[in-house]
Amino acid sequence: MTDKRATERIEIDAIIARALAGDQPAYAELYDRFAASLYRLCYSLLMNEQDAEDILQESFLYAFKNLHRFDSNKASLKTWLYTISVSRCRNTYRRKRFLTVDISQWLGFELKAPPSEAPEAAVIRRDANESISNALLDLSPRLREAIVLRYGQGMTYREISEVMGCPQKTAESRVRLGHQRLRKSLQPVGLGLLEELLRVH
Repeated sequence: MTDKRATERIEIDAIIARALAGDQPAYAELYDRFAASLYRLCYSLLMNEQDAEDILQESFLYAFKNLHRFDSNKASLKTWLYTISVSRCRNTYRRKRFLTVDISQWLGFELKAPPSEAPEAAVIRRDANESISNALLDLSPRLREAIVLRYGQGMTYREISEVMGCPQKTAESRVRLGHQRLRKSLQPVGLGLLEELLRVH
């Protein structure tokens, strides 16, 4: 564990201890720390703002009711929260059809326009963004989860395996397969585009 992660774990454990002791502001601290990334995760998987907001609230409600069960020796709070949210997202997208929206911007994959851009270049960039969104929408839910967690959230394969409830090798396989399918889908717009977008920082 890196010094940064160790420090973060100590901080979060302290906030959890305060919450469990009845300190209400501690719950708000936990919410503020994780809500934005959790919402982004839910939206990336569900592609619907209202559904993502509902799952976000449901996830925190469940987590706070069961906070006494959380064990920081087994997983990070972030991984635990993501596991809860992904499980609820799965229930939701089993019931609903996906809407066609620009998912790429929520994953951080959107191609940004340069300060001054010729009209022809703007059309090419717009078409490329549309290609990326369509390619992501074409992935199966499990492959999309793996891609979102790996490239959208920057999680390790070990963390992905915990969130998705599968062996680490399976998580690696899903990311690899998802990457391959994106490569195939994006061939018309150039593979260099994909390599630029799917870069874990």
